[in-house]
Formats: sequence, C-alpha cells, structure tokens
Amino acid sequence: MSQPNSYNRIALAACFGTFIEWYDFLTFATLAVHFAALFFPADDPVAGLLYSLAAFGIGMVVNPLGAAVFGSFGDRYGRRTVFIATIGIMGLATFLVGLLPTFADWGWWATGLLLLLRVIQGLAMGGEIGGANVHLAEHAPRDKRGAATSVLQWMGGLGILASTA
Repeated sequence: MSQPNSYNRIALAACFGTFIEWYDFLTFATLAVHFAALFFPADDPVAGLLYSLAAFGIGMVVNPLGAAVFGSFGDRYGRRTVFIATIGIMGLATFLVGLLPTFADWGWWATGLLLLLRVIQGLAMGGEIGGANVHLAEHAPRDKRGAATSVLQWMGGLGILASTA
C-alpha cells in the first residue's frame, strides 16, 4: 500500500487513462456511418455500415486477448510501464486511423489497415482495463479497494459520453 498522495496520483492517472481509452475506442462506433462511407465500397451503404460496425466489433472480440497478453506483461515488467504502453498504443493507433487513405484511394488495402488498427486498439484496451484496475487496487488502502477501483467504471462511462458528444 502506498501513501495517500501516491495513491491519488495513481488514481488520477488510471482515471485519465481509462477515460482516454474508452473515448478513443468508442469514437469509432459513434462515427461508424462516416467510416462506412470512407473505408468500404460506396455501392451499398447498408452493407458498408454493417462492415463498419463489424470493424468496431473486431476490437471488442480481441479485447480479452489484450487483457491476457498485457496482464502477463504487467506481471513481468510492472503494471505502470504496461499501463503507459497501452495508453500510448491506443493513442498511436487512433492517430494512424486519422491518417489512413480512403477506400476510394487504396481500395481494400485501406480497409485492411483500418481492421489492423482496430485489432491493435482492442488489444490495448483489453490490457489497459485490467492493468489499471489491478494497479489501482494494489495502491489503494486495504479497506477501500472495492470503492477505489469502482471509480474506473465511471471513467469508462464518461469516455463513452464524451465520444458521443
């Protein structure tokens, strides 16, 4: 257990990281209609939207794998290091999505790169969620670990609200 100031810094970092992860990850769902027009064939808008939502879903499917991989890394290399890495990976993948060429420019290559970046985002998100909870619990006062880690659920919800705003 760490000192109160140390815990507060860790809690603030975990909350900020969780908020950013959820915001980055779920902004894709909010913009699914736009991604459909940009990264899938324009001849069938309904199919494009379904493909776009499936691209969002692929990130959710790999989420547990990210939790397992990054959880193992956290045990070996330290949770703080892995927590920072997952935030960086998510941010970089999100930034790269913004730089992708469209379907009209690169065809299915653009779609494939989008899917690859969604997989990377899903892995990072899975690693961040579990790692942040464990890291926060390890530094919380023993009698307040449940309450201390529950704040991360609020941050996820706030990230979702911010992405839809």
